[in-house]
Amino acid sequence: MTDVLWHTWADTHQARPRRTATPDNTDDVVSAVVSATAEDLRVRMVGSGHSFTDVAVTDGLLLAPTSLNRVRSIDVEAGTATVEAGMPLCNFNEALAAAGVALANMGDIAVQTVAGAVQTGTHGTGRDAGGLASQVVGLEMVLADGSVVECSAERDPELFHAARVGLGAFGVVTALTFAVRPAFLLHAREEPMPLDEVLERLPELRAENDHFEFFWFPHTGNTNTKRNNISEGPAQPLSAFKHWLDDDFLSNTLFDRINRVCRRFPAAVPTVNQISSRALSARSYTDVSHRVFASVRDVRFVEMEYAVPAEHAADVLREVRRIVDRGDHRVSFPVEVRFAPEDDVWLSTAHERETAYVAVHMYQGTPYESYFADVEAVFTSVGGRPHWGKMHTRDRAYLEGVYPRLGDALAVRDRVDPHRRFGNAYLDTVFG
Repeated sequence: MTDVLWHTWADTHQARPRRTATPDNTDDVVSAVVSATAEDLRVRMVGSGHSFTDVAVTDGLLLAPTSLNRVRSIDVEAGTATVEAGMPLCNFNEALAAAGVALANMGDIAVQTVAGAVQTGTHGTGRDAGGLASQVVGLEMVLADGSVVECSAERDPELFHAARVGLGAFGVVTALTFAVRPAFLLHAREEPMPLDEVLERLPELRAENDHFEFFWFPHTGNTNTKRNNISEGPAQPLSAFKHWLDDDFLSNTLFDRINRVCRRFPAAVPTVNQISSRALSARSYTDVSHRVFASVRDVRFVEMEYAVPAEHAADVLREVRRIVDRGDHRVSFPVEVRFAPEDDVWLSTAHERETAYVAVHMYQGTPYESYFADVEAVFTSVGGRPHWGKMHTRDRAYLEGVYPRLGDALAVRDRVDPHRRFGNAYLDTVFG
């Protein structure tokens, strides 16, 4: 057994694989899979470790995609871009911007590998533009028998629909083709708003903004809302000082120190949250899309996020608030709420339904199990779907009831990986 230890960003899971490999190209991935088969090792490709679950953990062969980091092509006229699996999203964004194009929507961080983000269902918030997987129009994969396949809506569509959010269970994704659009600016408007007002106005706020989300501060009735809308410009980005003050010092350095204090003195959390939520001031700016979508997140935490039917969002938030107000938990991290349109990706959390995402966090090193268990019961009571890369306790028996195409996806898995070469303990739980 190797001494190499791989762990997730939040250190929620670790792996000691039998072997590791860093392929330079698709042929190297083929060789690695074939050799693992000869040694009867299971194979997993890791990303940047930003999943909180053990979705990437293996005791067999661990593939690190750090050298699979090239943009293969950008076709502005066709509106497509093909990128290798291991390129970080932030680098992909810069390459797209240099060519005058952009992704239609993104999550709120961009340090994940492209494949890791897509495979676990990473999403942002949007009225019309969905998560990353809904923007993927083609995949290149290495299957368990060592064959290289390309799939799309026209070419092996069942594999494509199953494997876009595939958790690495259908094969090793080596390259992805995205639909891209002409580069655009976003006008960001951020301002505090009472939680009751936000919940009352949710239909209006969602309908009137291209991208709407909010952060609720537990133990208070306060939120910070974010409205991002496509703009003709001109660009008016934050000044260097304002960016440093708000997004580096206040949101990361100072926030980390505050959470260290709250971890040591939990009784202080409600007072701290009242002060923190009232200290926020409104701001607005206009910048290129990917700089508005994504932010730096240096503070370490553990997260659970569920996708619930959008029509239940307000009731779910009110119930989570009641749980916090009972006084059993001290929660220093804001609750994040985002939205997505329905999509056709079989294992997407937004599959065939308008979706609200509710994410709860606890500072790293703070007990989270009891709080997460209480709110998970609320999420599952309305048929919530757990984010594949974030903490949850659901198994196949539950997931079959909320994913109508799960059986179809598993039939595809039986075809392309009958011996579970790409399996692991997490997949054994969620897929059976």
